[in-house]
Amino acid sequence: MDLKQEDITTLHACSIDKKVLVKSIKDIVPERPASLVMPMLYQEIKTETLGNIIKGLNKCNYLNQIIIPLGAKNKNQFQEVKKYFSQLKISHLVMWCNSPQIHEILIELKDKGLDFLKYRGKGRDAWLALGIASLDNYAIILHDADIVNYDELFPAKLVYPLLEPELDFKFNKGYYARVNLDKRIMHGRVVRLFVQPLLSALSEQMEKDADFVRYLNAFRYPLSGEFALTRDLALDIDIPGDWGLEIGILAEMYRNVAQKRICQTDLGFYDHKHRKVDKSGKGLVKMTQDIFKTLLRVLIETDHIQITEEFLRALLVTYVRKTQDYIRQYHADAHYNHLNYDRHEEETIMEKFSKTILEAGQQYLQDPVGARIPDWLRTMSVERRIRKRLMEIVMEDNE
Repeated sequence: MDLKQEDITTLHACSIDKKVLVKSIKDIVPERPASLVMPMLYQEIKTETLGNIIKGLNKCNYLNQIIIPLGAKNKNQFQEVKKYFSQLKISHLVMWCNSPQIHEILIELKDKGLDFLKYRGKGRDAWLALGIASLDNYAIILHDADIVNYDELFPAKLVYPLLEPELDFKFNKGYYARVNLDKRIMHGRVVRLFVQPLLSALSEQMEKDADFVRYLNAFRYPLSGEFALTRDLALDIDIPGDWGLEIGILAEMYRNVAQKRICQTDLGFYDHKHRKVDKSGKGLVKMTQDIFKTLLRVLIETDHIQITEEFLRALLVTYVRKTQDYIRQYHADAHYNHLNYDRHEEETIMEKFSKTILEAGQQYLQDPVGARIPDWLRTMSVERRIRKRLMEIVMEDNE
């Protein structure tokens, strides 16, 4: 355990008193209510993981509301998920994000010039849920539905820095150790073998030190899907409609919030379902492509760098060298801690990820704007009652 501080305030879990933390939150929420948003897919109700999360959430009686944005193919799936969540004793709503009623509202918005129908998946689902969560809550927590070792303190650790007036942060990003101690495996491949060495390569490649790259480097785990933000920010951020969601949200915080109002919190050890690396266009490779395109877009917006084919090729060479250096370091760390570490497999993954830099870079040059879901403030300027109308639909569906 270290107590090192970066440009972003880091809240270490070195001496947390669970009872004191929860009591403090309960004392604050009457004035600053908090909700939790947990995006999920239909098939996740068939896992033990979600059952464990529900058991943990049932202990979070300080939450005003839990919203479950759901991607379901039909009404039967929605009804099955709604029935499954009857185990959840906290006030909750299952939001069928692609229901016919919500689809009709999105068609109305398209006719008025805002096309949300072209977006699919977690990004749009999270955006919809943030819209209704921001109606009656001061702070909103967001985390995934596939956390294997869920701890009921996760929501408390994420939301407390926002609720406590003495701290009064606006955004809190969770970080954790991606190590499975039972299997003695080191996870977090996209961060370890792509994002971390890529940021290091960008710092070296660019003529001047990019403020945004330095900002991202201050986060212990920039791709974590666990964070909390205040209502005003939930209404004022563009959300990427692809796998660039986490980097995109950090970029929005960079644009909208003073860094002294941003923090990150230690959530301990963490494990969730793991995606396959797969080939280009699928799995983790697709994720790295979306992340890289989002990163390029933000670097142009914030630091005005010029992206050319020559820049991408030089970046590729630097990235490969940096990743090889990191692999040697991870190998030494794994060896010291008696973890299983396949150095050849890590090198093979790095080779697949490295193709992203040229392939996704070329895609970005052809379409530099990318997939960005407009913020709620713009949406409400088109349709003032949009959030209340969505809430009415969700409330009726949950009766």
